[in-house]
Amino acid sequence: MMQAVEIAAAVRAGTLRARDVTERALAALQTEARPLVAVTRLLAERARREATEVDAAVEAGRDPGPLAGVPYGVKDLFAVEGLPNTAGSSLYASAAPEPADARAIGLMRRAGAVLTATLNMDEFAYGFATINARHGTTRNPHDLARLAGGSSGGSAAVVAAGLLPVSLGSDTNGSVRVPASLTGTYGLKPTHGDLPLEGVFPFAASFDDCGPFTSSAADMACVWEVLSTKSAAAGTGDPPRIARLGGRFAENCDPDQLDAMDAIAPDAPVVEIPEIARARSAAFLITACEGGRLHQAALAENAMAFDPATRDRLLAGALLPQDIYAAAQAFCTSFRARVLELIRDYDVLLAPATPCEAPFVADPTITIDAQRVPARADLGIHTQPITFTGLPSLAVPLHRPGRLPLGLQLIGKPHGEPALLRLAAMLEQRGLVGSSPPQCAFQGEAAQ
Repeated sequence: MMQAVEIAAAVRAGTLRARDVTERALAALQTEARPLVAVTRLLAERARREATEVDAAVEAGRDPGPLAGVPYGVKDLFAVEGLPNTAGSSLYASAAPEPADARAIGLMRRAGAVLTATLNMDEFAYGFATINARHGTTRNPHDLARLAGGSSGGSAAVVAAGLLPVSLGSDTNGSVRVPASLTGTYGLKPTHGDLPLEGVFPFAASFDDCGPFTSSAADMACVWEVLSTKSAAAGTGDPPRIARLGGRFAENCDPDQLDAMDAIAPDAPVVEIPEIARARSAAFLITACEGGRLHQAALAENAMAFDPATRDRLLAGALLPQDIYAAAQAFCTSFRARVLELIRDYDVLLAPATPCEAPFVADPTITIDAQRVPARADLGIHTQPITFTGLPSLAVPLHRPGRLPLGLQLIGKPHGEPALLRLAAMLEQRGLVGSSPPQCAFQGEAAQ
């Protein structure tokens, strides 16, 4: 599929009809997406209605917006008017329909984008694998035998497969950046709280953010502008001051990631953030506690309706003492202050996004510190500490055609997304990063 900015330009110019783009996207999602186990609901009637509105605006001489006619999907925890917000769980499959769209969907619609589908996720966004007891396991379009990552795996998979140019996900501890890295897409976790969360089913309020997936830096900049209502051209435009994160970030990563960082900034100083392991542990604790408390009443009423893998972790989180939670939050506050002081002289920090390529569905484990550990919990080893800081982080796909995808994080200062977007565009022009289409014919039965 064309890039979002290309579709929008053609629709606004009247050389392409939004309805035609929408019909092609719906057909692809109906058929080609099936092996990916990525789509939970196809919103055909709504999509056709929105596309017709875009075409009518063009015919009337009005500008439909910067995303005119661009089809997109949302993770299955965004409120969609008239449908229950299930957050990927059987527990809320029959919940009351939502009275209104999530605010992010409203902003996308006002920009001319066309909502086509809701997309698979880990139940309640608790995991890095998109292994869902109700809908199934989302597959990686680059190799159907491998995971797409999570918890926004469905959102990443449809963009990586070229079925949609844009999708929206959510990121609490890496749930956008992990699947972006494993599927070869761009994925943004914004400065905490900068993008709208109204109407997004919560997980852990201390860390929750919504974020887009795209297949190009230009598309990411456009979608970020729509959701943030800010300009990606903000700032001085001077070359960014780049540093690399050392310590734990230099361990448990692929040699290609280290080589890419050398190529991006060969003389970049190394910044080592202290107590990274403690920060990740505290992030785990806060996430578990807030998630457990959020679902405590539902667990007490009908615990067996939860995915067993989710239920056990939520129960454990609900039982955590308040004083431990308070200590973790206090550490979070002091940690963020120390990190901001350490990085004050830099605009962008480089770090791996995931420690490895996508693991196999049949063996969902990865190697961390020479030990085999569950991918569902540990694929976020490099993203979770960044979430803890509240800093923005853009996952960019390394240019490695013929090989499985792998990404880096471009990490910025608070509200420093424009610098990240400019650097991503520059690296894309240099051929160091960029999405590559899947080499496999993913149309067919998924490997079991």
